Amino acid sequence: MALWVEKQHGKNGAAFIDDKIGQLSRAKDNQGVALWQDVARRLEQLTLRRRPS
Repeated sequence: MALWVEKQHGKNGAAFIDDKIGQLSRAKDNQGVALWQDVARRLEQLTLRRRPS
């Protein structure tokens, strides 16, 4: 899912995920929130790996 977010939203991926988490939080979908929080962590890992040293 993190790869999909990166490909679809590029540099705006984190904002997309934040919006998704907000929507799910307002809907009281705790499992959905947890899922997208995990996606956010994985997207961050991808971003860190791709930064030039």
